[in-house]
Amino acid sequence: MLTDRQGERLPARLDAVRQDDLPSLHTLAAGIDRDIDAVTAGLTLPWSSGAIEGHVNRIKMLSSSRGHHSPRPSQNRT
Repeated sequence: MLTDRQGERLPARLDAVRQDDLPSLHTLAAGIDRDIDAVTAGLTLPWSSGAIEGHVNRIKMLSSSRGHHSPRPSQNRT
């Protein structure tokens, strides 16, 4: 389903998950149901943000390894 972009198969897979006696997977299925259109599009459409996400993760890792942290806004602002 992932590599062949067959998002249209997702509802049947979620139904199969709900038939099983695995409560943690039921929770996952419920979460997917909350945004089924976006998940189906992600499994169907050819666009991907994977390369961007990889760069973001690399930058975060480099920043944290050097001791740099995101600046936090002051909580005592008036």
